[in-house]
Amino acid sequence: MGSVKHARHPIPDEITLIDVMGALNDPIRVGLIRVLADDREHGWGELRVPVAKSTLSHHLRVLRDAGVTRTRQEGTRCFVTLRSDDLNARFPGLLNAVLDAAHRDDVGSHVGLADDPPTA
Repeated sequence: MGSVKHARHPIPDEITLIDVMGALNDPIRVGLIRVLADDREHGWGELRVPVAKSTLSHHLRVLRDAGVTRTRQEGTRCFVTLRSDDLNARFPGLLNAVLDAAHRDDVGSHVGLADDPPTA
């Protein structure tokens, strides 16, 4: 899963539009944002994605480095949350617009939680 024990999270003023938009240019990452939009913390093992664990780790690192998510390590487990308050403060309306468009265009619907039934 890669090392996140001392992962750096950009402070809100360091979050840039270019970094956020770059992080959201992949359907898997958009799907992760859709899942995390419930404003709950999720363990990486709860996430259902159609990629290898190393690829999931990469996607989560891209989101974290852009300031879109926050990752917390507890022992050997990693947890992730969406930084919706920080994103809404920096770019009002952007997160809602991305989520609305993702739902409308069905982007990232193949990503979910392990307890969710898989989508066709």
